[in-house]
Amino acid sequence: MAVSARAPRRPRKARTVDAITSPTMSDRVDYEALARLRYELRKFQAFSSAAATKAGLTPQQHQALLIIRGFSDPDPVSIGDLAKYLLIRHHTAVELVDRMTRLELISRVMDGADARRVLVKLTREGEKRLQKLSEIHLKELQAIGPTLAGMLKPFQRP
Repeated sequence: MAVSARAPRRPRKARTVDAITSPTMSDRVDYEALARLRYELRKFQAFSSAAATKAGLTPQQHQALLIIRGFSDPDPVSIGDLAKYLLIRHHTAVELVDRMTRLELISRVMDGADARRVLVKLTREGEKRLQKLSEIHLKELQAIGPTLAGMLKPFQRP
């Protein structure tokens, strides 16, 4: 048997408790506050999804209606804008707009300044559904607002 010319590995130095818990960025992070905040945000997201479903919409359709209404002042939102705000790809936004147009929630309008751009606007039905959902969401936000505001305090700079 041939003997290896390589020197044997030295065992790694054991990390002490002090080395593990030395002051780092993680010591300044309030993990409990982060966990609670994320939990409350997920609860609100679940509430929002359930409300959209109850209103006959998918959560993504509800979000699209809100984006179209919220970001369409002074100009209507383009499909590209919608994709950006929804954090989806352009072709996915086109499919979403197709489905929402068939449901008569939105309508397409050609951009007068650039014929390559398609703009989207809410229809009366889309406006009606968004108004109903927005009222429900505002009540929920008013109910949880003080809790969320208190939870954000640990994250404010001194």
